[in-house]
Amino acid sequence: MREISSMNDFESRIKKVLITKEQINEAIAKAGKEIDKIYDGRPILLVAILKGSFVFLADLCRAVSVPCEIGFMCAKSYYEGTVSTGVVKITMDLDCDISGYHVVLVEDIIDTGRTLNDVVRMLRLRNPLSLRVVTLLDKPSRRIVDFKADISLFTIPDYFVIGYGLDCGEYYRNLPYIAEYGE
Repeated sequence: MREISSMNDFESRIKKVLITKEQINEAIAKAGKEIDKIYDGRPILLVAILKGSFVFLADLCRAVSVPCEIGFMCAKSYYEGTVSTGVVKITMDLDCDISGYHVVLVEDIIDTGRTLNDVVRMLRLRNPLSLRVVTLLDKPSRRIVDFKADISLFTIPDYFVIGYGLDCGEYYRNLPYIAEYGE
């Protein structure tokens, strides 16, 4: 990946907007209502997979009305580039016992499914009351393992995407929309 040297260079790599800020807000409001219906007033623990899902988590937690706590994990399979390494590494784990919680795992994108599959398997061993996965983006054409989110806001084609928390080389997380990235 080339280094970004100017604002013009930064903007020139945004090929096209795929999902607008308004579409994201609408889908999150709908997902919040679905989560409220599922848990019917029971408290939940929303767990964000960092770094990509932090923006999504912030908006999703405001869209639910059930009592919620927040937790963070960091699981990486993409490092400096645009291709998955195929190795999932937990670099930051939850700091609480989840056995008394209804856990909602919040992910930015499901691509190959490896990361989520490994994280879900690990969390199930900790005996949560329930465990569901909500993802902002689903890219089923890239799936390598059999994994499906309980709630998926958008299904996208096989593009490398940026914005709304998703990055390329740590840039573009601050975009308020989802866009296709191009060199």
